[in-house]
Amino acid sequence: MKIAIYPGSFDPITNGHLDILKRSLEIFDHVIVLLAINPYKTTTFSVEDRLKMIEASVKEFGNHVTVDSTGGLTVRYAREHGACALVRGLRAVPDFEYESQIAAGNEFIDSGIEMVFFMSRAQATFISSSTIKQLAEQKIDIAKLVHPFVNRFLIDYYHR
Repeated sequence: MKIAIYPGSFDPITNGHLDILKRSLEIFDHVIVLLAINPYKTTTFSVEDRLKMIEASVKEFGNHVTVDSTGGLTVRYAREHGACALVRGLRAVPDFEYESQIAAGNEFIDSGIEMVFFMSRAQATFISSSTIKQLAEQKIDIAKLVHPFVNRFLIDYYHR
């Protein structure tokens, strides 16, 4: 079985993330969506809330997807869980520059774990977790950009 890890901060998870996940399942038998906890990155939502949003968003994929979290290195997590690849999405040139540095670091740590990149679909290139939060905070309808559970969560969070 080919296992891949799809790591990210998912603050929150978006339909762009879900599209990358769906496409990765065409290549891999199982994908672990990994909430990567980075103590140097400021997030809006708690680990627990992000895990809830991810779990609700990936239910449709059944047992082909599991959700987990780690505060450690994702490449080590991948090795420990029998994964052969890390999946990442690319929207534009700045994403490529950032991801190529991460890929080089991961290769230094464990050259046996491949990095697999998916280009975002044209209609999803503007979707980022930051954009989603800004739109939700301004009461812009984001229902087409996130899973319904995430949409409801953000409405409740920003408009209590």
